[in-house]
Amino acid sequence: MLETSDINKIRKNQAVILFDGHCNFCNNSVQFVLKRDIQKHFLFASLSSKSGQDFLKKHAKEHQNTDSILLITENKIYSKSSAALKITQSLSGLWFFLAVLRIIPPYFRNIVYDYIAKNRYKWFGKKEICHIPTKEEKSRFIEGLQ
Repeated sequence: MLETSDINKIRKNQAVILFDGHCNFCNNSVQFVLKRDIQKHFLFASLSSKSGQDFLKKHAKEHQNTDSILLITENKIYSKSSAALKITQSLSGLWFFLAVLRIIPPYFRNIVYDYIAKNRYKWFGKKEICHIPTKEEKSRFIEGLQ
């Protein structure tokens, strides 16, 4: 479990992405972000991991029962399509252009998000165990900071 000082350090300097660690699409999305997050702005934790659950209890109580991606920054918690679009703003390459989709109201964006989320296991499969970070990735996962 992270110490309070560790969580405060994370919250001031980085954003945390909480994701469904059993979902192949979600795991591939994390790998996508890892490759394009040159500034190492993001840290990661599976929603079902002990660290992910502890982080939710301390910083995102209203989202404890979610199975959606969450982006936790120092000032705000983003979920669903808003989290995904906010993440793209910090990636290298032209991904920040996707932020233009924020002009679409979240209600409409989340209809598409929810449809994909509802079908993600059927379309992309499900892992029995969460992704185990490589040695190089370990420092980017909350579990790796302990």
